[in-house]
Amino acid sequence: MARAHVYISGRVQGVFFRASTRDKARAFDVNGWVKNCLDGRVEAAFEGEKDAIDAMVRWCRKGPNGAFVEHIDVCWEEYTGEFEEFSVVY
Repeated sequence: MARAHVYISGRVQGVFFRASTRDKARAFDVNGWVKNCLDGRVEAAFEGEKDAIDAMVRWCRKGPNGAFVEHIDVCWEEYTGEFEEFSVVY
């Protein structure tokens, strides 16, 4: 099991990045959350099988149609199992 905390920069707000991330995470059976940051980035925490987390990080490098990802910071953290589902935080 693995956990990744990511910050995605670029044109990532106003392009359904959060909703698309939620849908993709649920498809990969990944738990955690995603939210918009005040500085224009998107922040997310992913927990689940390592292969699924790797797939989510790869997906975040491109994002949904309309997004333009300039940079992604990935911090690998200790798995906690604290999430029961994947949600959008407002």
